[in-house]
Amino acid sequence: MHTNRIEPLHILVVDDDEALRGILGDVLTEDGYHVTVASSGEEALDVIRQHPFDIVVLDIRLPGMSGMEVLEKVKEMYPQLQVIIITSHASLETAVTALRCGAYDYLSKPFDDINIISAVVGRAADKIRLMRENEDLIQDLVKSKDELEAVNKELTDLAIRDGLTGLYNHRYFHEVLSMEYSRAVRHAREFSILFLDVDFFKHYNDTHGHLSGDHLLSDLAKLLIARLRIIDVIGRYGGEEFIVLLPEAPKKRALQLAEEIRQHIEVYPFYGRETQPSHRLTVSVGVAAFPEDGATIPLLIKNADNALYRAKNEGRNRVCSAGA
Repeated sequence: MHTNRIEPLHILVVDDDEALRGILGDVLTEDGYHVTVASSGEEALDVIRQHPFDIVVLDIRLPGMSGMEVLEKVKEMYPQLQVIIITSHASLETAVTALRCGAYDYLSKPFDDINIISAVVGRAADKIRLMRENEDLIQDLVKSKDELEAVNKELTDLAIRDGLTGLYNHRYFHEVLSMEYSRAVRHAREFSILFLDVDFFKHYNDTHGHLSGDHLLSDLAKLLIARLRIIDVIGRYGGEEFIVLLPEAPKKRALQLAEEIRQHIEVYPFYGRETQPSHRLTVSVGVAAFPEDGATIPLLIKNADNALYRAKNEGRNRVCSAGA
């Protein structure tokens, strides 16, 4: 458990279950936090407006105003406030939607191990302290208020986003992938990943310049986002390579989606596509599914990557599956 905290953080626990509020309050108080409780979303917002909090532990299902509504209002008022969602349904769509709306993490009840509460809240607390340390360092270097706000925003974006495409970066994507892997193992569920690589991207850069290449990658990212479900997660893996996580998608569905994406990109009127070797802009795709193509994340990624390289070696502009 997290103890010996120099500056105790303030936590608000929001749950309509009095017993659960008591358990959460006791655990977090023992961990050294200052804890306040609320039984509804309306009460929580009133309390937050009157007193600053560092972390909110919020049940997604509440009487009256839902937890998702509370999350959206809280993040609108205080973007830096760390919100941890509690769900009793272990709903991937609910959890992922909450994360995309600004939640830091989530807890599933009933809790398998009471220490998970301390662990999840502790990670949020560590993030807050790191952010404050960064702010202190920045304030020593930047005196202008406008410059300070710009740097803070940049630091926040850099933490999880790729600067060019706006997609999740390599590090944050792996955090989400690890979370989905743990869920899939726990509940015996499937998921798939796609590796996409732009064919002859060096040729495109050499012909049109790196600025046009950057625009191409940005346009491609927007196109991919438009073709995916809200629960799917996409990241820029590096260079012209993208990776997609498809929660609860078996390999057959992943292959269908990969082929749809490949065909859509092939006919899309990207700038300068006529100068490519095939007179069009194309991608190669590698597909791997958990658990059949890998029981661990490293093995799954390796097999998806191998499938991508096979697609390249077999002539590009195609989809290849791990194990095929």
